[in-house]
Amino acid sequence: MNAHLLTANIPSSLFNLTTGEDLLWAVLLLIITISMLMILLLTIYLATVLRQMINPETAIETATPKLSAWEKFTGLRPLSHEKELALEHTYDGIVELDNPTPPWFMYLFYSTIGFAAIYLLLFHIIGSSDLQVAEYDKEIAIADVQRQAYITRVAGSINENTVTLVKDTKAIDEGKALFTTYCVACHGAAGQGGVGPNLTDEYWLHGGSVKSVFHTITEGVPEKGMMSWKKQLNPLQVQYVASFILSLQGSKPAGGKEPQGEKEAPALAAQGEKVAVN
Repeated sequence: MNAHLLTANIPSSLFNLTTGEDLLWAVLLLIITISMLMILLLTIYLATVLRQMINPETAIETATPKLSAWEKFTGLRPLSHEKELALEHTYDGIVELDNPTPPWFMYLFYSTIGFAAIYLLLFHIIGSSDLQVAEYDKEIAIADVQRQAYITRVAGSINENTVTLVKDTKAIDEGKALFTTYCVACHGAAGQGGVGPNLTDEYWLHGGSVKSVFHTITEGVPEKGMMSWKKQLNPLQVQYVASFILSLQGSKPAGGKEPQGEKEAPALAAQGEKVAVN
């Protein structure tokens, strides 16, 4: 395999050990590399043993068993040394061999202890790197900044001339939440009216199209006590609130306030046209 492909996905900071996290990555990569090399060598050795099993005549019998450095490292013995490993007791003809835990496995186990010690030192004692909770909090903060930037960018393209009626559930739910926060005091929890007019009937004081409602929310009607919300709500939020208000048409909540203003055809109101009906 091309060496460039093997290192393509390794973080560039891995080779610039300026933080504890970079050092931890380096140690982890070293452990993985050593483990893969050991597995490769073990595979080669097992292939050799298998060849000896298939062709017993190739096995060399020696009076005094001598182990190679690799055999000492792995703890493996050739089949020709099986008799030296056999324990004295047998069960139903089954011979137990004296095979302790292979040294390579113990070395790997010790390396995990070393890795844990380095992790403890860097993350919990020195504190040179963030723990998972801190990393999560930072990512959430970054995501919030990106989300606000996106909302600002989208909201900047919405005004009373370009605003449209949105009907998807998520947008309506957000509009409802904003309505509950800012509008309930004057218009009631269900839009039935109170200090302000009823928003669920077909009568409107300042127009019932989405553009008219958007304008009313944004600029307000100071002479009638309706404040401007353009400093508290961005244009995208105003669009959601206006769409939620228009979704209340015909809901007929209990205690609805008497009609005020002029009647407007709902179908044309959704298109931004105002038609007075006698």
